[in-house]
Amino acid sequence: MLENPKRYTITAALPYTNGPIHIGHLAGVYVPSDIYARYLRLQGKDVAFMCGSDEHGVAISMKAKKEGITPQEVIDKYDGIIRKSFLDFGISFDNYSRTSSKIHHDTAQEFFRKLYDNNDFIEEVTEQLYDAKADQFLADRFVTGTCPKCENPEAYGDQCERCGSTLNATDLINPKSTITGDTPILKSTKHWFLPLDRYQDFLQKWILQDHAKDWKTNVLGQVKSWLDDGLKPRAVTRDLDWGIDVPVDGAEGKKLYVWFDAPIGYISATKEWAAREGKNWEDYWKKDDTKLVHFIGKDNIVFHCIIFPAMLKAEGSFILPDNVPANEFLNLEGNKLSTSKNWAVWLHEYLQDFPDKQDSLRYALTSNAPETKDNDFTWKDFQARNNNELASIFGNFINRVVVLTNKYYEGIVPAPNEFSDVDNQTLAELKAYPAVISSSIERYRFREAQGEMMNVARLGNKYLADEEPWKMVKTDPARVQTQMYVALQIAAALQILCEPFLPFTSNKLSKILNLDKLSWSSVSETSELLKPGHKIGQAEILFSQIEDIEIQKQIDKLEATKAANKAENAVIEPQKEASTFDDFSKLDLRVGTIIEAEKMPKANKLLVLKVDTGIDVRTIVSGIAEHFSPEEVVGKRVTVLVNLAPRALRGVESQGMILMTNLPDGKLVFVNPDGDGVQNGALIS
Repeated sequence: MLENPKRYTITAALPYTNGPIHIGHLAGVYVPSDIYARYLRLQGKDVAFMCGSDEHGVAISMKAKKEGITPQEVIDKYDGIIRKSFLDFGISFDNYSRTSSKIHHDTAQEFFRKLYDNNDFIEEVTEQLYDAKADQFLADRFVTGTCPKCENPEAYGDQCERCGSTLNATDLINPKSTITGDTPILKSTKHWFLPLDRYQDFLQKWILQDHAKDWKTNVLGQVKSWLDDGLKPRAVTRDLDWGIDVPVDGAEGKKLYVWFDAPIGYISATKEWAAREGKNWEDYWKKDDTKLVHFIGKDNIVFHCIIFPAMLKAEGSFILPDNVPANEFLNLEGNKLSTSKNWAVWLHEYLQDFPDKQDSLRYALTSNAPETKDNDFTWKDFQARNNNELASIFGNFINRVVVLTNKYYEGIVPAPNEFSDVDNQTLAELKAYPAVISSSIERYRFREAQGEMMNVARLGNKYLADEEPWKMVKTDPARVQTQMYVALQIAAALQILCEPFLPFTSNKLSKILNLDKLSWSSVSETSELLKPGHKIGQAEILFSQIEDIEIQKQIDKLEATKAANKAENAVIEPQKEASTFDDFSKLDLRVGTIIEAEKMPKANKLLVLKVDTGIDVRTIVSGIAEHFSPEEVVGKRVTVLVNLAPRALRGVESQGMILMTNLPDGKLVFVNPDGDGVQNGALIS
């Protein structure tokens, strides 16, 4: 771990521009990286916080084919949506670039060319999967099949999303083309490979020895698994029509593998930013006193801890990452987030329903961050975090302080009188918090750090509750001046300490307290953040309550999505074996009406029905009790098979069958006879 770096280069995983951003992206990568960058800036550090749209993945081409538009139209559409989401949620990138930009194409090609000229690649002709009908090689997500490691039948040609394994398309069992559905054939093609095995010993020492104590266990575990299996050469080119051209002779029709070009996007984004800001980009990528930190999700660990470092090592002039604090995955209401199944909370849609609650979501996601294991986001927990913590603890404290200051002193910070032991102890605790929060942030424990920030608000609430200035103002107004002075110092400290976690709240507090942004260290180093005589503003509600009806709307939306997915994936039963007209003519189907119904004793699924069939009233036992109550079915017009041989069910003779069917969502419904004037007993033919 680099001690006392002169500058910081922070990267956040480049999002694919084949769809908008959801809460899983925010929780796993972008809020943690933003907390870290904001914290460092408050400390006066030199920070380059880089990200950008990843616009060359096979997913882009697939989206374009599906929507009947060009890849350029896809990336232009989603780049705009993603940029706005990041801006709306306060993700404070110093530069957000695009891998379709000229500076990136040039940078990636220069990088490839240098490794090529240094003979760092292996050139091989290999057999790859090929779709003859589409006349196309099947790279990455253009092919699906069974994962050879966990037997997931829906693994992609580059990765299994169930077990997280990184794959080659030829590894898949029973592969199928996602373009035509055909089984691909093997066809020879030439590609360039990065010989990862050459870097096995280097990576073994650099990660598992040099960083064994400061990298997260989930990262070390995945890297160790790869190294234990033995690294193998990996292709860095693809047969595709979308991407960056391979810049060597004999590579016509070849593109750079997206996971070769994408991490170089951090470098090209830094070049773009440095040119704009008048800085030297090489200081942030080639100076040993620079700390490089990659924020990613666990599915990108192998690329950022093995492949990209091997590329940087081969190039020779770049620094290596000091840390890769990868998070696990966030689930939604007990199920895995899924873009294809629309099982997600999309950021742009969230803001339509909660337009002023960006910090509420940031807070909830950080409180439940998947730092060491997969965690679950639920709307009820989100509501509780907002109402019971942000509003009741943080917001309540600020409101009381500001209201009382305006009530007693017309908004003027009072001069303190003699400090009591409680005052001194409270102010001493306050001064200790920046170091405590810093320790957690610098170890990438952002959930812990946010909890300590909230403890500052708890400290303020406890102080006011114990001191009760609203009572003492009648008997000892001089003492109240000191109490309110101390409470105002805590409020001012919160304005600074909450900024990495709750930037919108920090801005509101700045206006309420009429306080310019101070440095992180000022809380522990300055004797008073708000001086006597300073005038504050009026109280505002920092966090409004979220009502049950608002949460139920979100839950209902997810339930509708679940039902739609179930309907879309419903399997239509195949046609049964052919029957003759004589077979069908034996069935006596009649219109009937249910006139009585009761539950079968000690049977959860059965109702005992009395049905008027037009020819008689008979008993029919039907397994519909889990779908209908007896009261619901009385009076229903039904289709009855009346000549079914009687059968005893739990001692009751059933003399027929009611015709039912299932809707795609699993709901059971009656096959109702339709038409005016249809009488009980009418034959159905």
